[in-house]
Amino acid sequence: MLKVSQIRKQYSTVVAVDGVSLEARRGEILGLLGPNGAGKTTTIRMILNIIHPDTGTITYDGLPFNEAVRNVIGYLPEERGLYRKNKLLNAIMYFASLRGIASDEAKRRAYDWLKRFDLLNYYDRKIEELSKGNQQKVGFIISVLHDPQLVILDEPFSGLDPINQIMLKDILLELKRQGKAVIFSTHQMDHAEKLCDTICLINTGKVVLEGSLQEIKSRYGKNTIQIIYDGDGSFMPTLPGVKTAHVYENYAELVLNSTNHQSQLLVEIAQKLDVKKFEKVEPSLNAIFLELVGADKKSQMKNGDIL
Repeated sequence: MLKVSQIRKQYSTVVAVDGVSLEARRGEILGLLGPNGAGKTTTIRMILNIIHPDTGTITYDGLPFNEAVRNVIGYLPEERGLYRKNKLLNAIMYFASLRGIASDEAKRRAYDWLKRFDLLNYYDRKIEELSKGNQQKVGFIISVLHDPQLVILDEPFSGLDPINQIMLKDILLELKRQGKAVIFSTHQMDHAEKLCDTICLINTGKVVLEGSLQEIKSRYGKNTIQIIYDGDGSFMPTLPGVKTAHVYENYAELVLNSTNHQSQLLVEIAQKLDVKKFEKVEPSLNAIFLELVGADKKSQMKNGDIL
């Protein structure tokens, strides 16, 4: 449906997006990933024709952006664009009218979504009276009320509690089953890992990793060990044969230089910790992210590029 080819955007001396390419297909969820300031939102704004790329092309079913395309896109911005003094239902109805939805039909759809998100009792409240999470849910309702074919969500889980995060994940999977193309931008890797068919990881404006999630995890998963334990595991990054280590409370994910180190590693760890689980696994998307982006951040700090 959507094809982005080698787009670039520069502001004065800052290159915000540098040669980004990606493709969003019907019936798939694409994760647009990266740290804060990576260029994700700028990329989304170019896809939506809010700003124009300096070079590169963006097409929808082979055609450039036009008014017909605008009407089949649903967009949830990271910064909420809701009128704070407006009442909840009035806000939804206003945006529905901009999409050309008849009033009766817009109200029916609005009530269905409000009921699903447990917001029906708030329909007469002002937006400013709602919690951050409830405002986020209203923004999402507005983005999908017109039944778009391409849904673009910028940090959609922001402000949502765990229960509502699960609800939103279920809805995104429903949109996928309905044949929609879904793009969501996030720097939270656990959400992407649970939902995405494909990912595009951007860092400092450039694509550093792209492809299907399964293929990417297989590519990085040859020497990854998952450990669940009791005790203080802070020593694990210094063990021989450990390339990188992501150590948390009672959980660690180690990337080894070679599979030959596994047996000796287990012996050394078991001498200091009560090991509950020691298993060769595919790496988490978070570990891949840290390996690719974290190393680059450290390099920038050494070179004085960031503070």
